[in-house]
Amino acid sequence: MSEPGDDLTRKILRALETDARRGPRQIALLTGLSEAQAADAIAALERRGIIRAYRAAIDWGRVEPERVVAFIDVSVTPQRDVGFDQVAARIYRHPEVRSVHLVSGGHDLRVVVEGRTMHEVAAFVGEKLAPIEHVTATNTHFQLRAYKEDGLILTEEPTDDDRLAVTP
Repeated sequence: MSEPGDDLTRKILRALETDARRGPRQIALLTGLSEAQAADAIAALERRGIIRAYRAAIDWGRVEPERVVAFIDVSVTPQRDVGFDQVAARIYRHPEVRSVHLVSGGHDLRVVVEGRTMHEVAAFVGEKLAPIEHVTATNTHFQLRAYKEDGLILTEEPTDDDRLAVTP
């Protein structure tokens, strides 16, 4: 059986990351394993919590054009013996929150939030996020357009360039 850091495991994980619909047969073809070995390897990775979920990559902008995404930088006073973990847990439990990351730089946490309107996101920040104990500041950035997300290009590639050539 392959180990989490070896090349065979990386091939399996990259193949599933690229297209989670790939089954053991396709994984076997890509890796040189038998179909049974591929199925066993995938099952082992699931049991170990390395494969956490299977997801579809959705361009929500085409489904819900009025959807609002905000990136919120949060400053936190770290707590003794737990650092940022407890504050992060209080934040990520809210259904509006899509992701929470501990980051370097001027702020401590980067929170991605989705809502139907800017008012809804603002209410989340003012009523739920900012009042959390040990949160000292927030800085909200609204997404204007997504071009690429999780390695997937979301924009249509232009077929013809109608711009005029610029020459010196």
